[in-house]
Amino acid sequence: MAVQSLFYSDRDGLEMALKNPDSMLFTTKADADARDKMLELSENIQLWFEKKIPDMPEELAEQCALLIAENKDLFQKTLKKPEILAEAETPAD
Repeated sequence: MAVQSLFYSDRDGLEMALKNPDSMLFTTKADADARDKMLELSENIQLWFEKKIPDMPEELAEQCALLIAENKDLFQKTLKKPEILAEAETPAD
């Protein structure tokens, strides 16, 4: 029997990571660290939204912040060339 190490972000928590192993459990520490960094960015964006748009529901602020953090590379490119955002493919619903 082989032993395999798995990593997860403390921000997700073990229980949540075990419920969503495809997106929250990683075979390398670097991948788990990258997820943690993305979640930290999302948290800070959410706090910014909540300060700037006081009437925005917390759940909506969280969803928007997570979407931006998950697509930060796209947003960085968009700052240089705005039409990229309109041309970006949207995930299938």
